[in-house]
Amino acid sequence: MKAWIGLGSNLGDLREQLREALRYLEYTPGVELLGVSGFYRSAPWGRADQDDFLNAVAQLATELQADELLDVLLQIEQQMGRDRSVGRWGPRCIDLDLLTYDDLVMKSPRLELPHPRMHLRAFVLRPVLELDPDFVIAGKRSAKEYLSRLDDQDAEYTGAFNEQ
Repeated sequence: MKAWIGLGSNLGDLREQLREALRYLEYTPGVELLGVSGFYRSAPWGRADQDDFLNAVAQLATELQADELLDVLLQIEQQMGRDRSVGRWGPRCIDLDLLTYDDLVMKSPRLELPHPRMHLRAFVLRPVLELDPDFVIAGKRSAKEYLSRLDDQDAEYTGAFNEQ
């Protein structure tokens, strides 16, 4: 199965936080890292009283089921010290979102696929399009079309994954 993961950080060494999360993914049994976008700086979404975020996306091949992959992402966040007590959309050292899992469309108390807000976020759409210019979300619309409809397309490219 192929999955897309969104990564974000606005605390500490942002590039290193994203790289560390990717290293965790790389060494997870049943997960193969297929591609990583460049880094994109964006204003905070949901709560403006915090520093800007650095974001990226990664494409994975995985033998894990969607809920198992979600568990891995939550475990990585915990191991990296994510503090969930700051509330929804608060500052965080790492945020890992399961964006898509093949063409699976589902909604459960724990997981909604595709990610319910990915089509509203330039900091997700721009890096996805960097890796796959023809990306279609859940067989509906292309990521390009969603991006063209956004009023706020703010997601500034800040460099490749392997740059300092």
